[in-house]
Amino acid sequence: MATELAAGAANEAVTHAPTASEYIIHHLHHFSSREQTKIIDFSVFNLDTIFWSIAIGIIGSFFMWKAARRATSGVPGRFQAMVEIVVEMVEDQSKAIIHGNRKFIAPLALTVFVWVLLMNSMDFLPVDLFDRLFKLVGLGHVIHFHRAVPTADLNGTLGMALGVFALMMFYNIKIKGIGGFVHELFCAPFGSHPLLWLPNLGLNIIEFVAKTVSLGMRLFGNMYAGELIFLLIALLGSTATWWGFGMHVIAGSVWAIFHILIVLLQAFIFMMLTLVYVGQAHEGH
Repeated sequence: MATELAAGAANEAVTHAPTASEYIIHHLHHFSSREQTKIIDFSVFNLDTIFWSIAIGIIGSFFMWKAARRATSGVPGRFQAMVEIVVEMVEDQSKAIIHGNRKFIAPLALTVFVWVLLMNSMDFLPVDLFDRLFKLVGLGHVIHFHRAVPTADLNGTLGMALGVFALMMFYNIKIKGIGGFVHELFCAPFGSHPLLWLPNLGLNIIEFVAKTVSLGMRLFGNMYAGELIFLLIALLGSTATWWGFGMHVIAGSVWAIFHILIVLLQAFIFMMLTLVYVGQAHEGH
């Protein structure tokens, strides 16, 4: 009887074992405030994206604060040297793009670079880490889905892009005044003839929308694709064969090394485009 029960349990486990597509779909679901019933639903919040965005922001701020407190004028340590390289790189880029007061712009660019870099780096954690951790501490029945890479969520990247859009609007109005900004919307780039006001306005609206959407979509697309490839590589390790495990280790190592470049590059591109868009707000047509 015991043998029959054990065999039945084993058969049930095999029957309910997720397929490759079910495994990937499960790992691409967010831990949300409630089930989303519409394609666009602003009443649903991806709690995992919100949590990790805030947590990583706090962690990044703490390390930058720690580096500032421990900074010395003598021979710097490795951590201080690394932070100084990043700060100098950001300062040089902001100086080359924006001419004038950079008291807020340079720290903004540094914050964006460090924040996006750390959020992207969450992709290096094992794909099943949090799922198994929640089950280990008894939260598996509460948190069925969890994604730890905020930049692989379009809501997160578009949210940051909307923040950059708000900065573009702020500096356009601050530098040019409301009247100057409105005049630019209606009179640039084709001219100030009344017949050209609507084409100018339409083109400028399209430009602002394209900048915002492309800024968020570029970061999301690259990080989402990277996360998906890690999931596909993880499936290789689930095959009960020596070659599957071997390919899992080899492919995972190669992709992780290559992904380091993607993580750094996407953080740098997001920072540079933020500087470029804010810099354009300082200039007139």
